[in-house]
Amino acid sequence: MRDSGTYGWAASPLDLNLLRTFLAVYRSGSFTAAARLLGLSQPTVTTQIRALERQLGRELFERQARGVVPAPPADDLAARVGPPLDALNAVAGDDGHQADPVHVAGPAEFLTHCVVPHLAPLVDQGVRLRITAGQTEQLLDGLGAARYDLVVATHRPRGRNLASAPLADEEFVLVAGPAWAQRIGPVDDPAALNGVPLVAYAEDLPIVRRYWRHVFGRRLTCHPAVTVPDLRAVLAAVAGGTGFSVLPRYLCERELAAGELVVLHEPEDPPINTGFLVQRPGSSANPHVSLVRDHLLRVGRHALSTVRS
Repeated sequence: MRDSGTYGWAASPLDLNLLRTFLAVYRSGSFTAAARLLGLSQPTVTTQIRALERQLGRELFERQARGVVPAPPADDLAARVGPPLDALNAVAGDDGHQADPVHVAGPAEFLTHCVVPHLAPLVDQGVRLRITAGQTEQLLDGLGAARYDLVVATHRPRGRNLASAPLADEEFVLVAGPAWAQRIGPVDDPAALNGVPLVAYAEDLPIVRRYWRHVFGRRLTCHPAVTVPDLRAVLAAVAGGTGFSVLPRYLCERELAAGELVVLHEPEDPPINTGFLVQRPGSSANPHVSLVRDHLLRVGRHALSTVRS
């Protein structure tokens, strides 16, 4: 490399092995993940990065409790060495980092209904995907630890310095099975639900409480009869006649159309929650991450707008 870069890179040749290690750390976001990709030990990766930093005379990564964040010189170096190293790997019969799997995580229900059914075009283009289900805060922690590239979050992350974009708006509906709906009738006053078993996602009733505040303008006072930490199981319980609940419309649209569930109340202003697609810093160096991100931003809104139409 010659001294023509933004940061005045040294004119002396750089070791290709050190550059490959650098690129793996830059793209994976951690020394540990890079070590797994390269088949090296974590101390070896650390030693090689330190050797490269000494040779260049500048720090390339900011070490954090979970992973690393590229310093500006690392962005410049990755832009300079990434394309030629990828081309060299391709000539040598190695698909390189462009074929690294893209790790996507999010709520199980949204992934199942609005993401996984739309992934075929990506796989046809040679993208490898690794999908993990979980709760938003845990998944955002995993994003910071470089375990995931993209996370579907139920809220915009705050105070984490993470790039995010609105993905989809989910509408919530108050539902019961047909037998209960016939007994209850239209619910203009939530008192009509007194004595009806409540099925909920969690003991603190985050979804149901939000519906009560937004639609009825009052505090929810009842306790759940059944809690199960999977909205698909909540749906199955309510459709089976257990009681009532509040569910995302996209999740129960088929059951509503089939008469297996009944909407108990149709407010003029239904509660809406916006989901966000959050990307790990440094992951855009892998072009497949950008491909998956753009695809999900397209299909996320389409999937839910199709449900509501």
